[in-house]
Amino acid sequence: MSQPILMTVDDDPAVSRSVARDLRRRYGKDYRVIRADSGADALDALREIKLRGDAVAAILADYRMPHMDGIVFLEKAMDLFPNARRALLTAYADTDAAIQAINLVDVDHYLLKPWDPPEEKLYPVIDSLVETWLAVGDRPVEETKLIGHRYSAPSFRMRDFLARNAVPYRWYSVDDEEAGRILQAAGACETDIPVVVTPDGTVLKQPSGSEIADAVGLSTQPAQDFYDLVVIGGGPAGLGAAVYGASEGLRTVLVERKATGGQAGTSSRIENYLGFPDGVSGAQLTDRARRQAQKFGAEVLTARDVVGLEARGSSRVVTFGDGSEIAAHSVILSSGVNYRALEAEGIAELTGRGVYYGSAATEAPECSNDHVYIVGGANSAGQAAVFFAQHATDVTLLVRGASLESSMSHYLIEQIAAIENVHVRTHTTVIKAHGDDHLESITVCKDGVTEKLDTEHLFIFIGAAPRTEWLGKSVLRDAHGFVRTGPDLVEDGRRPPGWTLDRDPHYLESSVPGVFVAGDVRSQSVKRVASAVGEGAMAVTLVHRYLEEQ
Repeated sequence: MSQPILMTVDDDPAVSRSVARDLRRRYGKDYRVIRADSGADALDALREIKLRGDAVAAILADYRMPHMDGIVFLEKAMDLFPNARRALLTAYADTDAAIQAINLVDVDHYLLKPWDPPEEKLYPVIDSLVETWLAVGDRPVEETKLIGHRYSAPSFRMRDFLARNAVPYRWYSVDDEEAGRILQAAGACETDIPVVVTPDGTVLKQPSGSEIADAVGLSTQPAQDFYDLVVIGGGPAGLGAAVYGASEGLRTVLVERKATGGQAGTSSRIENYLGFPDGVSGAQLTDRARRQAQKFGAEVLTARDVVGLEARGSSRVVTFGDGSEIAAHSVILSSGVNYRALEAEGIAELTGRGVYYGSAATEAPECSNDHVYIVGGANSAGQAAVFFAQHATDVTLLVRGASLESSMSHYLIEQIAAIENVHVRTHTTVIKAHGDDHLESITVCKDGVTEKLDTEHLFIFIGAAPRTEWLGKSVLRDAHGFVRTGPDLVEDGRRPPGWTLDRDPHYLESSVPGVFVAGDVRSQSVKRVASAVGEGAMAVTLVHRYLEEQ
């Protein structure tokens, strides 16, 4: 098989030759470097490459080219090679425009010209592009087949589970002819959906999360009975703790109920995270963090529901929903939060059938001819609006408050204002959802006046609540259910009830010695990805301090 291709496109021949020269110097042994002088020529070359069956690993395109700029070209190139990684070459004067355009197109990086020295300014970006392409690639992928109903909540949950765990799958609506043939071959019928058929031919009818996780090769069983550190929750805080714990020699296992990444993993683009000037999707950030944790030796268990935590002597014992247990010297609780339920008539009945919590990216293709409504005024709602604007005819943010300024980052507000098909309605609440088997319309209220709006897609982002009821009474929480830690546990010089150590709780330590808390689930935490990652790392440092005391 021929070498995969790195393509560079620039209308300035000198720049084009220079890029190609630097790429060949570093990557010429493993990749074939080709260049084009215009977007049109590059597309012709990509069509020939497609016909030959060759692979394209990465494409670098100049932002400012006559007739077809770099953004337009990369959009067209995506149709031919959707898995090729993409970067923009741009002059400093065009940086703001390039970043703004990147927010609307799935581009991985931008590069400032000149990039001298390439060892510092070019090669690290290309290394990242190539690494990501190698993880995804253009090679044939063995797909899991999922047969379900478009307006079925269990089918939606299955699609969401597979997508968020990066399991390649092909969706078949039960109404499709091919779905009927697959069901017949699998010995199943419509009453069995959702039906999953794995690449090896295993048939699962209405499977649970753990059953499908086992079938598609996700790790669900711990390799040991005892660890140095158990991390509960796989969001940014948990992933940060797993990376630092494992890298520092602790026998570490991360336990996640659904999919690593938490709410951050569903974000279409995170732009205010340090070190990613052109933004990064939650899925990309999550995938990198998970692979990083596993590289250092951390175990990652998926689809395991933790239902209990208790201290037994010097051990901290975690109980799973199936009754099994694992124990460790220490625990970091980083279970994050869930989106708060919208209390309106019809919402609960239509959840998963047109009403969704979070961005539900698997629904994006279904929004192409619809007017999408998003409830909420914080960053997650704004990111979703920018994302769905690329798919839906119109997107409307329904905001209870007077404006976005009090709850959304300034950069997102500016982006939303610049997108023609995104609208904002303030002082507006949803009071009812209508529909039989799926959402058909919603009723909203503004200043006492109600209005019925036709839509098949409503996405809800109205704050979050911790899922901590399983902790029982031994782990103290505040009035909202968030776990109290450190100084918050010491009142009038008195340590928390049942505290057995001759010291105050460490800063991120809960009311149970050796049980630490990081991220959104912690009382009075800063609800940002960067702070969650930092708390995960800090918690590991405190775990070391605790272990030295034992």
